[in-house]
Order: sequence, then C-alpha cells, then structure tokens
Amino acid sequence: MKKRLWLSLALVYPLMLTGAVHAADDSRPWLNSTQSADVRADALVKAMTLDEKIQTVFGYFSTEFSPKNFAQPKDGRPDSAGYIPGIARLGLPSQWQSDAGVGVATQAVSKKPYERTSLPSGLATTATWNPQRAFEGGAMIGSEARSTGFNFLLAGGVNLMREPRNGRNFEYGGEDPLLAGVMVGEQIRGIQSSHVVSTVKHYAFNDQETNRNHVNVKIEDKAGRMSDLLALQFAIERGKPGAVMCSYNRVNGAYACENDYLLNQVLKQDWGFPGFVMSDWGATHSTIPAAMNGLDQQSGHPFDKAAYFNEGLKEAVVNGHVPMSRLDDMVKRITRSMFANGLVEHPVAAPASPSAGIDFTAHGKVTQADAEEAIVLLKNQNNLLPLGAGVRTIAIIGGHADVGVLSGGGSAQVYPLGGSAVPNEGPKHFPGPIVYHRSSPMVEIAAQTKAKVVYNDGKDAAAAAKLAASSDVAIVFGNQWLAESFDAPDLNLPGAQDALIAAVAKANPKTVVVLQTGGPVVMPWLNNVGAVLEAWYPGTSGGKAIARVISGEVNPSGHLPATFPASVAQLPRQVIDGDDKTKDENIIEKVTTDYNIEGAAVGYKWFDLKGHKPLFPFGYGLSYTSFAYSDLSAKAASGGVEVSFSVKNTGKRDGKAVGQVYVSPVGGGWEAPKRLGGWDKLALKAGDSGKASVRIDPRLLGVYDSASKTWRIAAGDYLVTLAESAGAAPAASVKLHLDAQTVNVNGR
Repeated sequence: MKKRLWLSLALVYPLMLTGAVHAADDSRPWLNSTQSADVRADALVKAMTLDEKIQTVFGYFSTEFSPKNFAQPKDGRPDSAGYIPGIARLGLPSQWQSDAGVGVATQAVSKKPYERTSLPSGLATTATWNPQRAFEGGAMIGSEARSTGFNFLLAGGVNLMREPRNGRNFEYGGEDPLLAGVMVGEQIRGIQSSHVVSTVKHYAFNDQETNRNHVNVKIEDKAGRMSDLLALQFAIERGKPGAVMCSYNRVNGAYACENDYLLNQVLKQDWGFPGFVMSDWGATHSTIPAAMNGLDQQSGHPFDKAAYFNEGLKEAVVNGHVPMSRLDDMVKRITRSMFANGLVEHPVAAPASPSAGIDFTAHGKVTQADAEEAIVLLKNQNNLLPLGAGVRTIAIIGGHADVGVLSGGGSAQVYPLGGSAVPNEGPKHFPGPIVYHRSSPMVEIAAQTKAKVVYNDGKDAAAAAKLAASSDVAIVFGNQWLAESFDAPDLNLPGAQDALIAAVAKANPKTVVVLQTGGPVVMPWLNNVGAVLEAWYPGTSGGKAIARVISGEVNPSGHLPATFPASVAQLPRQVIDGDDKTKDENIIEKVTTDYNIEGAAVGYKWFDLKGHKPLFPFGYGLSYTSFAYSDLSAKAASGGVEVSFSVKNTGKRDGKAVGQVYVSPVGGGWEAPKRLGGWDKLALKAGDSGKASVRIDPRLLGVYDSASKTWRIAAGDYLVTLAESAGAAPAASVKLHLDAQTVNVNGR
C-alpha cells in the first residue's frame, strides 16, 4: 500500500506544478499562472511559515565537500553548485543551480563529470559584436540545463576589463559598458527563454582575482555609475535576470554582499530591480548587516564561515533585529523570479542519465558558429590568409593543436565530450586541471586545405624552426591558460612561447600565429610573422572553427572587445594591487585598489585620454574583403540620437562589416575624448550594399550627476564618428546640436 501511495505521489507531484492544475487550485492562488509574478509572490509569502521562509533564503553547495565534512544534500543534483529545497505543500519547486559561464559546468572535484557543450569564452562571444549569437548561445545553455535537471544558472558575467591580466576576463564582456551590457544581456535573455533563471554577476567592481575576497575597491559614485555599474545596468535592462550575484570584494569599505549603497540604493531603489540578490560562494560575512543592507539569499553553505541566513537569521527575526517585513521582501523577490521565469509551470526533472536530452550535434553547430564569428584577424601581411591551393605542406606547432583547443579554468569549466584531450596538465586541484576540448585544429586544417600537415609540440624551438623551414606555411598556436582565483603575472604568453614563435618566424616568414588566450597579450614577434588570429577559448567545436577561417571557408568578422596594450606600462596600474599570498586577515583588510585613477575612463577611453598607442585598439578586426562606408546621418530623437549609414562590400568575398559609431562633445568635458555610442553588424555578399542604423542611448550622451541621480546632457555640438575601430581614422563624421536635457537614472 505504501509503495502504491509513493508511486501515486510521484506521478501527481509533477502535475501539481503545471499551469492547468494551478489555475484550478483556488486554495493556492499563487499557482494561478494568469496572475502577475508580483501578485503570486505576495500571496505565496502570506501562506509561508517562518521556517519555510528561512528555508527559501538559505542555499547549500551540492557537491561532496570533504575539507569541511559536508555531504551533498540528498535532493541536490550531484556535483553541482547549489541547491535550495522547494516546498511541496505550496507547489514551490527546488532551485537546482549550476555554474554556467560558457555552458553547464560540473564541479572540478567530480569523479564522474557531466559531458556538456561549451560555448567559446564570454570574451569571444562579445568579439562577435552580434547580439543574436549571444542570445543563441544562451538559449543553448538554458536548453542543456533544463534537459539535465537544472533550473537556475550562475551565468551573465559582465565585469568590465579594467585589468587585462584578470584571470576571469575570459568569462566577461570586455571593456566597454554598452558592448558588454548588450552582449551579456542577450545571453541572459537566451538562457531565460528556456524557463531557467539566470544571474548577472559579479556585482560589483570584481575586476581582479588577486585578493578578491577582501580587496577594497575605491571608486566614486559618478565614475562607477558611468562605467562598471552602467555595464551591469545595461545587462539587467536587456536580459532581465532573475537574480544578481554580489561579489567577494569590498567597495568603498563595505563588502559587496552587505553593501547598502550597491544593493539597496543603486540596484533596488534607483534601478528598480525586482529580482533578488544572492551571494557568491563564500561572500557572505554577517547576518543582520547583510540582510538589512540588501542580500536576499545566502548561497553555497558551507563556503561561508557560518550559516548566517539559517538559524542566525531566524533568531534575528524572532528577536526583532531583522523585521519580518524584510524577510518577507527577501522571499518575495526570490519567488517572484521563479514565477516570472516559469519555474513552477515548467518544472525540471532529474535526468535519466547525466547527458539525457542533449542534442550534441545541433549544439555543436551553435558553438561553432559563435567561435567562427568570434575569431579576430589581427594581421594578414600580403594576404597570407586564407591559405591558397598552392600550399602543399603545413607545419602545425605547439598548443596541443594536434588533439584539441584550450578552455578557461575554474567554476566556468565545462567538461568536454569524451574528456579532456590532454589529461593531467596544470594544477591537480581547483581551478585546474587545464582542459582541452576534443576538436583538433590540425585534423580540421588538414581536411579543409588538403595539404600535408605535420605536427611539432613546440617544446624544442630549434626542431620546430627546422620543420617550419621545410614547410610552405607554419601555424603556431600560442596558448595562455587563465582561470578563476589567479591573475596573469604579465601580458606575455607564458613559458617560452614568445621565443618559439620568434624562432619559427625567423625560419619561415609565412608564419601564422593562432592565439588561444583569456584576454589581451603583447606580441614581441608581431613584425616578423605573416598573420595573427585571436581565437580566444573557442569551445567544443573550436578546432573546426579555426580551420574554416584559415582555409577561407569562413571570412573572419570578429572585432576586439578590449584594447590590446603595447605593454604593461600603458595600464593605470603597472602592478596589480593586493597580495594573494597574505594570510594575516589584519593585513588583508587593509588591501585596497584605487579605481579613481582611471575613473570611468576604462580601456580605450584611458588610452585616448593618455595618448597611448595600443598594440591593437578596441573594435579592431580585419577581413578577407573590404568595406566602404557612406551616407552617415545623425539626428536627435526620443532623448537620444538616431544614426544611419550605408555600407558596401567592395571586395570579392562575402563578409560581415561592423560599423562602429563613436560620439564626443565638441568642447570636451567627458571622462575621455569619445565613447562607443552603438554599432551595427551587416552580412553583405561581394559587391552588395546595406543600410545600418544605430540608436545612441541618452546616458551615453551625458554625465551622471550624483546629487540629483540623473544624467545631464549639456547643450552644444556633438561629433558623431563612424569608424572600424576606436583607433581607426574616421570613415565619416557629422556634427549635430543637442539641447540641454536631463534624463532619469534609467535613461528616460
């Protein structure tokens, strides 16, 4: 009898979470899907007990954690990031959370990691300058999450690249607030199209890994609102994430996860964010201050020093230190996001197998298209690329290019199909090991070009040079592995790779360098090589994407989402602040970094302001064809500026043009000489023309005023410039006059 009852409940419970059953259940009005998410959340909170509310604001790590003698929650998904129990009597599902910077990730300690599809790095996706690619990639990740039992993804990294040595830059969207916000926002929107909640992270100013847990970021309100916070605001407006993940670092003295300025004043009051704030794993430091200053959910117990939002929060509420109204607000925000994204009407189930329901073939094509459009052609002397039919012998050198492509490490790591192509490389423990996806550039190049291909591992530079000298073309793979928890020591390729490339180029001037990096690198050998491709971390199908660009099957159309400095000396900080080896917390608490040095002049704005000439400017990217721009016009409209221009493919190959619109006040007065106002990417067949349009958001025309919490657009003349990069000569420019205008904090 008990067995029959259990089977009956097992069949009925999923039905309890469908829209039809909910609408008919008058005793539980929050399950009526015709009502708004806010109305439903209000009704649900009123029906919850104190213990149920506490249960909803406290999350567990969902992986065995031996150092702290922590067992995975019984109903959590094995080897995943987080779990918040649901409430069966109320029809509220659990939250099953997974890391998901570039795909559904498995924790590094897993003995049986899940095989998933990996997108290229976030920086690579941003390099496409194609919002549709970002949306499609997000939708793919959301689909794999749903089919494998996850309804909550820790995705949406949008920290600006203030520090090009940052170990997590590969997860993010580059240096410009608009570009990063739009591209990451589209990924979030794609994820949530699968009825999966996505975060946006890391809020805020978590722009380095060195001493990330304690470093105090100094930044003035005006500068922050016009840089990192604006990027996050754009991403939130575009993607409407269900949650914001607060960061590890401190901001102007207070930890980000108990920072009243960030969480209450900016996010919830000024921006009107209706979702909830969850902590990063180990970023909660208190009960009462965290709760009162805006944190809604503690994540990843036992990473924090205490279960602050479990017994501690319950006691604080009972004793009146945290009002019940504040706890109700926390729970409402959480459940509102669950209702708004369909987690109740579209429940996920534990998969029959770890990869059940994933169409790896179809998803491989999604990530391949992303990787192909992300690759940036940085140099192409004498049209060395694409390789012609006359190339009969090719030397492939270094980077494990015979077996796979590199990926970034840490919590974003997606386990490859078939396991890593290069086992046991790098750190044995987090953020390692170094993982290579099984997509061999060498095999794909051989198939694409029909040439004889010979591989050399690059460990002996003399032997590699000898092979290069006897080949028609040499292709050297330069790898820079970066990961969560550490920053790069400098901007050079690690090891002896720069010397290897120099030796190969000396032996054969027809040398192509393919870079697989987490961010910008310097290139001391640049003048001596024939061509350079920045392939980033290209994902599951990266080898094929690289080969198709090299062979000319695909015309490269990626553009840099970040400036490539000529040297570390050009950066606002030559040395990264903070000592990540320090263990004395009294010293750690004093570590600071001053972002007021550059303020809102991040990336290309800093280079413009200081007159530095970078190695490659923001927005740079070559093509196998050429484009001509004309008919630039600009007019004030709807508080912003509407821009249009024509583009013609003047070459002999089909290609994609990225027309970039920059804007600047003729009399100066901004943080830097110009800002990116928008862009449009057009696919054009050889000889064809197209019309592009851009709307410049009013916030990109003004200066933030902290006292009034508004954006002030000064009356005067503005120069609108059309160019192919931030450092390129203008293709066209026009002036227009704007009247003085004040817009609210949300740009309206």
